[in-house]
Amino acid sequence: MSTILGVLQVIIAVVMVFLILLHSGKDAGLSGAFGIGGGGSQIGGGSMVERNLDRATIFFAILFAVNTIVLLKI
Repeated sequence: MSTILGVLQVIIAVVMVFLILLHSGKDAGLSGAFGIGGGGSQIGGGSMVERNLDRATIFFAILFAVNTIVLLKI
């Protein structure tokens, strides 16, 4: 069980790194390379994409924290 949770922890960490790099920062970061963000000039509701990206990042962060606590209790 510990091995499965350890592998899951690594997968969640990789997904979180990818999601965090997709967030637009001051200089748009990697999110500009994938067409996410771009400020208000983007047609098609870029704010909705950013909001969903925020939700996914928060979800995986909570999953990461819960998995860490479970791994510590085992």
